[in-house]
Amino acid sequence: MSGRLRAELRALWAAASLAFLSNAFDLFIVFTLVVQPLVIALLGLWILKDTGQDYGIYVVVGSGLTGLWSGLLFVSGNSITSERWTGTLEMIASVPTPLRIITLGKTLANVVQSLVSMVAAYLLASLALGYPLTVRHPVLFAVSLGLMVVAFVSLGMVMAPLFVTNPDVQRWQNAIEFPVYILAGFLFPILLLPRWTTPLSYLLSPYWAAVALHESSSGRGDLATVAGAWGAMILLSAMYTVLSSLLFRVLLRRARTEGTLGLE
Repeated sequence: MSGRLRAELRALWAAASLAFLSNAFDLFIVFTLVVQPLVIALLGLWILKDTGQDYGIYVVVGSGLTGLWSGLLFVSGNSITSERWTGTLEMIASVPTPLRIITLGKTLANVVQSLVSMVAAYLLASLALGYPLTVRHPVLFAVSLGLMVVAFVSLGMVMAPLFVTNPDVQRWQNAIEFPVYILAGFLFPILLLPRWTTPLSYLLSPYWAAVALHESSSGRGDLATVAGAWGAMILLSAMYTVLSSLLFRVLLRRARTEGTLGLE
């Protein structure tokens, strides 16, 4: 392992550790990652309690995914913007460690921390409401969970520089939270939506993460369906990685030529 790679890994770990500890004491983030998904899970389970169907695991996974997406949108999306707000962005951008490595550490910490929402929803459904929750295919579910982390991190790496380079996109930040809940099929199938929205769902890695997790946890899908969702997540993650690399180049080029990195 080269010295440069070791240095970048140490920086990645330091950024992730600091972000994890900082998020743990931020009430807005705690509400977004834990309280809000719990409320969604509670409402979903209450609505479905008299249907006679075993939708418990479906609601738990779906509500957990809402917490993951909200955390990605507001925490990872603002991972660079927050440094601008605190006046530290110029300093971070000028250190030898690439800005994308620091952002990657913060995004990874947020996504891993967001998994708390899924665990919290599981405990609520299982203990408080008495829903028996069983993951039908634990191995497929574990692989899906790992690929989901990669897919969400790569998407977060697109949003972070995009929100800085194009403030007009960030102004829509609050407005796109719930539409993605719907388009990604977190809590109900996208077949219930108009057909013209289907291509939009296919372009979202959270949709394929939802497919893989729902099918592997409920046992209703076959291996081909889950594997297809895995392939889509891998492909989209690669596309997001290329796009994020281009956005970081644009961000740093503007910083060097215009000198407006710290300005709104």
